[in-house]
Amino acid sequence: MTMMKTWLTGLSATALLVLSACSDESAQSNESTAQAQDAKVEAQAKDSNKEIVVYTSRKEHLVKPFFEQFTAETGIEINYITDSEAALISRLKAEGERTPADVFITVDAGNLWLATQEGVLQPIESDALEASIPESLQDPENHWFGLTVRARTIVYSTERVNPEELTTYEALGDKQWKGRLCLRTSKKVYNQSLVAMLIARYGEEKTQQIVENWVANLASDPFSNDTKVMNAITAGVCDVGIVNTYYFGRLQKENSAIPLALYWPGQSAEGYGVHVNVSGAGITKHSDNKENALRLIEWLASEEAQQMFAGLNMEYPANENVEPTEEVAAWGQFKADSTNLSKAGELQPAAVKLMDRAGYK
Repeated sequence: MTMMKTWLTGLSATALLVLSACSDESAQSNESTAQAQDAKVEAQAKDSNKEIVVYTSRKEHLVKPFFEQFTAETGIEINYITDSEAALISRLKAEGERTPADVFITVDAGNLWLATQEGVLQPIESDALEASIPESLQDPENHWFGLTVRARTIVYSTERVNPEELTTYEALGDKQWKGRLCLRTSKKVYNQSLVAMLIARYGEEKTQQIVENWVANLASDPFSNDTKVMNAITAGVCDVGIVNTYYFGRLQKENSAIPLALYWPGQSAEGYGVHVNVSGAGITKHSDNKENALRLIEWLASEEAQQMFAGLNMEYPANENVEPTEEVAAWGQFKADSTNLSKAGELQPAAVKLMDRAGYK
């Protein structure tokens, strides 16, 4: 009996030890699981606040206020590098998978198209962007979305031109404008995109005739920028030209009495409208921070950021729910060409060759 009692006591002690060991292992296991979950949550929180790296060809004063506001609202820091679009695209290609860049921002659909062709951007899936940005202002395969709109339109002397004389871009080649036309150099992408869109509409043969007629009507050699074109008009060198609207806005801001005005071509029932272009953004192909990159681009397309864009550089918002500034709205409403802007890039090589053949320097 004593032996049985001793045996049972030993068995109970052993069971308690086993249960205690199991309890310790379970506690350790639960603790490890909790630590792993905490580490996962911490890593996710860290990723959600991971710095975004932006490569942009836009000037610093045109992007810095947006990046600062985004950081203030989200806590996500933005590191950015500014350079020419060609240099940044080359850099993205050279860096490949090693690139730190998450977002690419540049001006002109031609440059955005080139970045897509060079394989440095990836498709974006975003209901918010699709809802905010019109189809004509985005890549057909969603590699980029427009953020601001600028019209490239006709500017004329209010002292020497009756606006009823003006009709279309093509008509600037008519004889009545002989020695009265000023243009910016063909080397600038803005004019290359304009001519590319003319090719999309009319084909190369007719477009070359249009450009040759422009060249025949030039009052001087092409100028290096739009501001010089407008200064030449006010100086009496010529009477009409083609410029981006925000350049006109800047000049008007400096001198509200400047004797110049904008004319919207192609506004008749059968007209195709004013040539517009964009600044835009895409997510780099090898970004390791896609979630935050998309978050930034969606924010830039939001009504808040679009209102900032409208006020900062006198551009039109790409988001149709946002009105332009009072100064920009004063220029009047216009029908814009609805051709998808990807054509500006697709046909740009042909446009460059065509302008060269036409003698447009």
